[in-house]
Amino acid sequence: MSVLELDRIDLHGTATNRDDAIRDVGAMLVSAGAVQPAYVDAMFDRERTVSTYMGNYLAIPHGTNESKDEILRSALAIIRYDSPLDWAGNEVRFVIGIAGQNNEHLGILSKLALVFSEEDDVEKLLAAKTPEELLDLLGDLSEDAA
Repeated sequence: MSVLELDRIDLHGTATNRDDAIRDVGAMLVSAGAVQPAYVDAMFDRERTVSTYMGNYLAIPHGTNESKDEILRSALAIIRYDSPLDWAGNEVRFVIGIAGQNNEHLGILSKLALVFSEEDDVEKLLAAKTPEELLDLLGDLSEDAA
């Protein structure tokens, strides 16, 4: 099973604030069978400790080190927003929830950082019309996991 499946890519998120966005992306990870519901609470704990805003419209909410036992398998969930969300004073259009077992998420995070470091790539992700197109643009995120 891949770390990112098409049913975990939402191109038109409905949340209007950071907490709802975390709740939504966390619910996608729970419904995928990747994490226990307590992991979503840990995503909020992490956000209270340090912002998961990464720059270039990207936030990557994830649980705390103490929540590792709540992860059933490595997975990603992506929500893109038509209008920017206020993420502690920063504009976010992509919220990528991540859960990684055995540090698998580190390789995934580095690949995401590379894609989102290029403004041209971010513009292409913003313009993607289908989940398939977005997945193609992100590339082989799941190669190191699953």
